[in-house]
Amino acid sequence: MRPSQGIALISVTCNGLTFNCRTAGAAEGMPVILLHGWPETSQMWEPQMLRLASEGYRCIAPDMRGFSPGARPVEVAGYDVRMLSGDVISIADTLGMGRFHLIGHDWGAAIGWATVTLHSDRFLSWTAMSVPHLPAFADAIRNDPRQRMMSRYMGWFQWPWLPEWFLLRNGAKALRDVWRRSNPEQVAAYLSVLGNKEALKASLNYYRANYGMLTKGDEVYAFGDISVPTLMLWGKRDFAIGPVGVLGTARYMKGPYRLVELEATHWLVQEAPEPCTQEIMAHLASTSR
Repeated sequence: MRPSQGIALISVTCNGLTFNCRTAGAAEGMPVILLHGWPETSQMWEPQMLRLASEGYRCIAPDMRGFSPGARPVEVAGYDVRMLSGDVISIADTLGMGRFHLIGHDWGAAIGWATVTLHSDRFLSWTAMSVPHLPAFADAIRNDPRQRMMSRYMGWFQWPWLPEWFLLRNGAKALRDVWRRSNPEQVAAYLSVLGNKEALKASLNYYRANYGMLTKGDEVYAFGDISVPTLMLWGKRDFAIGPVGVLGTARYMKGPYRLVELEATHWLVQEAPEPCTQEIMAHLASTSR
């Protein structure tokens, strides 16, 4: 799919993988990396990228591991969140970024939490959208009946081949239902990436590689305190993420932290684009000095 005017497509090769990326803004601008979630692509960020570029930022939004055809390991273990986190740093290094702002939604948020824990010295700021810090989320899945119910779909995604068949049958009707808040251009862009079994299987491997860590693995607590200035955006009507994990995130925040609750569901940039953009812009401006 052709990007919007003002956004260019580039390829970034690192660690033997090639990532398709959207980019906007002058090369000398303050760098920002934006991480998409599931089942979306970097296309979701185009409006925010254009706004940030107009304010002098340099934006990079990769199609993440599994979503980029040239970055699609076969093994489920290749989608461990630590590897996904390493991709973020490798992309930044390849593009000559030192310290940068990071923004992530859904799985992009999960990856971002891991990355700012493991590489805190690389970040000017961190904006998490919808998904709480990993240990807070794991605690909620394990101990809060409401969150456990909300996260049942993750268990279903552990089945081999059946989720792929269900999501792609009847012209990808189930995926289209997920995307019903997206505009036709976005849906076409997402289908161009995820509308085949190979890509969809790779994207579902995010859940398959990390489900045990979230539901019963103590290693999730290795992702501990956060010192990077952090903004958390969450929709009060989110059907996938309840308040327990979101509110529990605060106990891991050892630096500046702000939680903003929006009148939206999980799909924040589709349902509350202007509030999201305003909050992001204010957060980046306050931490760019």
